[in-house]
Amino acid sequence: MRKLLAVTTLSAAIAGAFCIVPAARAAHEITCRMTFSLAGWSAFYKTSSGSGSIHCSNGQTMRVHLSSKGGGLTFGKSEISGIGKFSGIYDIREVLGTYVNAEAHAGAVRSSRGTVMTKGNVSLALSGSGRGWNLGVDFGKFTISAD
Repeated sequence: MRKLLAVTTLSAAIAGAFCIVPAARAAHEITCRMTFSLAGWSAFYKTSSGSGSIHCSNGQTMRVHLSSKGGGLTFGKSEISGIGKFSGIYDIREVLGTYVNAEAHAGAVRSSRGTVMTKGNVSLALSGSGRGWNLGVDFGKFTISAD
């Protein structure tokens, strides 16, 4: 009887631990928004870098460094400022890391950028405008690191 009680108690404790975590995470999802500036160039290879500031609904803030690298049929040079919106965030540190993206872009004098990228369960939608010229389609990675 003691063994059965011990096994039942241990099983209940383990099951309880797994049940509590998802419920707690679901109740505390936050919204985070990033303002950013990026500058870069492309000639088959595409690179850009910049900085940003992230503010979340729970009061957390963070300054970040941004870099984007990729390649494809792409040519140009541009400077973009804009906004990024994150989803699937429970803590501001989850925004850090490398996102996968695919992008089509075109612009002359006034340049625009709009792209959605993902890193596991975290998604980031970027939109912005600026100046420069660009034309192309590319694939690559977008990295956010703490400043």
